[in-house]
Amino acid sequence: MKHTKVRDLLNSTTTLQEVNAKGWVRTFRNNQFIALNDGSTINNIQCVVDFENTPEETLKRITTGAAVSVIGTLVESKGAGQKYEIQVTKLEILGDSDPEKFPMQPKKHTLEFLRTNAHLRVRTNAFGAIMRVRSVLSFAVHKYFQEKGFVYVNTPIITGADAEGAGEMFQVTSLPLDNLPKTEEGNIDFKQDFFGKHTNLTVSGQLEGETFAMALGQIYTFGPTFRAENSNTSRHLAEFWMIEPEVAFNNLDDNMDLAEDFIQYVIKYALDNCGDDLKFLEGRLLEEEKSKPQAERSEMSLLEKLNFVLENNFKRVSYTEAIDILRDSTPNKKKKFQYIINEWGADLQSEHERYLVEKHFKCPVILFDYPANIKAFYMRLNDNTEPGRETVRAMDILFPGIGEIVGGSEREERYDVLVEKMKALEIDEEELYWYLDTRRFGSATHAGFGLGFERLVLFVTGMTNIRDVIPFPRTPGSAEF
Repeated sequence: MKHTKVRDLLNSTTTLQEVNAKGWVRTFRNNQFIALNDGSTINNIQCVVDFENTPEETLKRITTGAAVSVIGTLVESKGAGQKYEIQVTKLEILGDSDPEKFPMQPKKHTLEFLRTNAHLRVRTNAFGAIMRVRSVLSFAVHKYFQEKGFVYVNTPIITGADAEGAGEMFQVTSLPLDNLPKTEEGNIDFKQDFFGKHTNLTVSGQLEGETFAMALGQIYTFGPTFRAENSNTSRHLAEFWMIEPEVAFNNLDDNMDLAEDFIQYVIKYALDNCGDDLKFLEGRLLEEEKSKPQAERSEMSLLEKLNFVLENNFKRVSYTEAIDILRDSTPNKKKKFQYIINEWGADLQSEHERYLVEKHFKCPVILFDYPANIKAFYMRLNDNTEPGRETVRAMDILFPGIGEIVGGSEREERYDVLVEKMKALEIDEEELYWYLDTRRFGSATHAGFGLGFERLVLFVTGMTNIRDVIPFPRTPGSAEF
């Protein structure tokens, strides 16, 4: 008999039918009531066992975590809290779970403990909900861009280019690390390496994405990216997923419009399709916030915060205006910020970004026109800026609780200006000849942005540590599972 998903059983419109459900035992009460979950929904279905006619040996094997198959009649439930239940006529234990050893017992576990059991934590309600929301958001990303006529491009994971100029990249090599070949000058001879040159794991698909946008008009990438940044904060991962659209003929204003529309679309899609999971995560967040001092608690519940982003236009503010606001702010004057804002040109930290969003404007904020010297080489230099206060057509979208969630820009489409910027930063023109070719042959205004997918999932689920919204987090000193 083919089994039916728990989600479909709970949404059934007919009863008194014989059904087969398979899943994992969450709890087993009074030798009679199994709470069964198969991952299709956060909700369990109650399976009522005829314990008087079930062997004692079998009842002992119905433990938390055990995989079971039940056959029985779907009936309206007499108990509170569930619409239907299964009156079990046949029970089979598919896989035992030793209650003395299984770590995911039905009790409250700390997130730190669950991270050390990342292979099992998805069996908890919270992580099941997070991963279903992540899946729906991932689908919504593709749905949005496909409906808009974007072409999905798979950019390389192994690259010879450093898109950010950060230098914090994972090297890729087939050379024997215990006996590295050297040149006559004593440097590592990468000509003997697999690719014949120095290569890394990518930090961004943007540069390659630009080349495709200049032929296909509008493209997006959605894939893994890597940063060898030795950071153990709750906002950083060494391996994460990036969404990067790139659009020919778009300027910075078009780019802001696209990013705002995109974010609101995927959040609405999650609200429309993850109701039960988001309601559970909202309750979880409320419980977590009770342990915080009143001043640190969020003013809005999770669902209020998500709807707030949908119902409010993002406030667009220049970097220069933001610096003036921050410099005159109470936490800056009273030296409550860890990084005090004294002058124009400072690189904004998360505390500043969150102040602008959560305290000053009280809505999502798009900052634009940043100082050129704190942004990447490929961003378009603004015309008619003061000497010493040159700005670029960059934009960052700031969210409550997160800080920066999107970074993007209008790209520098002028060949001569781009070459000058590369020279000033000592970026090898020969290494990026292919990128410069897009400026030599049919160059045009174009723009794009990058959105860290995990930061989006973090915001939508109400979690506070980015390690809890990716299946298996990769962080300094940790590459388990």
